[in-house]
Amino acid sequence: MDERRTVKVSKYLSKHLRHQPERIGITLDDHGWVGVETLLSAAASHGFAISRAELDHVVAVNDKRRFAVDGDRICANQGHTVAVDLDLPPAEPPAYLYHGTVARVMDAIRTEGLRPMTRHHVHLSPDRETATRVGARRGRPLVLTVNAGAMHRAGHVFRVSANGVWLADAVPPEFLLLRG
Repeated sequence: MDERRTVKVSKYLSKHLRHQPERIGITLDDHGWVGVETLLSAAASHGFAISRAELDHVVAVNDKRRFAVDGDRICANQGHTVAVDLDLPPAEPPAYLYHGTVARVMDAIRTEGLRPMTRHHVHLSPDRETATRVGARRGRPLVLTVNAGAMHRAGHVFRVSANGVWLADAVPPEFLLLRG
């Protein structure tokens, strides 16, 4: 499978497993899972045929491990805008986590902290490199350091998705280590 097709299939899966399942007539269960055959059939009937081999390839090679397959079902690991309960237990975070963003939103972040916007959680990375890649999707990246240990001690709950993305309901500005 060539790289362009891999990216195209990955984006298609993200769109329909995280944001718009109804667009192709699928229904995610309460935890975000749908049958693989249901997904493949719906995709084909909407003009975007994906083979099981292509789907397995995308799940296996996705650098962000966005998807999980469990037997005959598939889900996105996080990033949903549709209501799902990922059923992730609370977890103790490392002392610091990171968030990639861009300069144009820094005034709001300084005032309001990090908010989930259209998603259910704020996504935090375990390392600067990952946060840099995340921020670069929207322009020249800025990486913010989150004092996750202090947040956790103050009672904020963290969860970690199957692909290592840390999730928080929000990050108040006092837990962001900002320069300037």
